Amino acid sequence: MSKLIAYCGLICSECPAFIATQRDDDAERKRIAELWSKEFGGSFKPEDINCDGCLTTGERIVGYCRICEIRKCGQSRKVQNCAYCEEYPCGRLEEFFKMAPNARKNLEEARRGSLQL
Repeated sequence: MSKLIAYCGLICSECPAFIATQRDDDAERKRIAELWSKEFGGSFKPEDINCDGCLTTGERIVGYCRICEIRKCGQSRKVQNCAYCEEYPCGRLEEFFKMAPNARKNLEEARRGSLQL
């Protein structure tokens, strides 16, 4: 299966919320909601765990992705993900890469064409 890479370089197709949604697995949604509530100090409910990935134009995306500035920018520029942006890497991405260095690696591989999308 090919990978679904978010604008920022995270791999949506490996995210437990994405997987649970695609499998329509309510037990997994419940497990993830409990885990994320503890891990992130929030209050996730199973019905919050519905996501078709960052690149979707539909309504099913998880939490922070709804307000993510990287996602908004990628959508406005109509790029497949940030690897295909003429301004890659921008300051917003450089800040994000400090928290998620694998995202940089994924986007670099996508730019070289060595990551199957």
